[in-house]
Amino acid sequence: MAGAIAGLAFLAIVLIVVIVAAALKIVQEYERGVIFRLGRCVGAKGPGVFFVIPMLDRIVRVNLQEVAVAVSPQQVITRDNVTLKLDAVAFLRVLDPVAAVVPRWSRCRTGTRRRRWWPRPRCGR
Repeated sequence: MAGAIAGLAFLAIVLIVVIVAAALKIVQEYERGVIFRLGRCVGAKGPGVFFVIPMLDRIVRVNLQEVAVAVSPQQVITRDNVTLKLDAVAFLRVLDPVAAVVPRWSRCRTGTRRRRWWPRPRCGR
């Protein structure tokens, strides 16, 4: 009987360690973690260590570092018929991690639906 209780206690301790390890998330200084709970956006967390609910929360990591993207070279003709070859570089940086992950139509859809149906007058009364 004592061996069964000890085995059950050991199994419970291992299960708790596994759940805590799955719940502990670390996000670097240059990242943010956007948390989705059951598919709905909860918000952005980080940088540092934080806990999430295993099996309910999903994390999308967003890099906030500036990224340089090379634009393909193009040739243009000026007004005085001089051909120029242009090279460009675009610098991109994420300012709002939630807006970078969640599409705009998804964030605004419920608000527009509410506005569309709330002020509707009742006809025939």
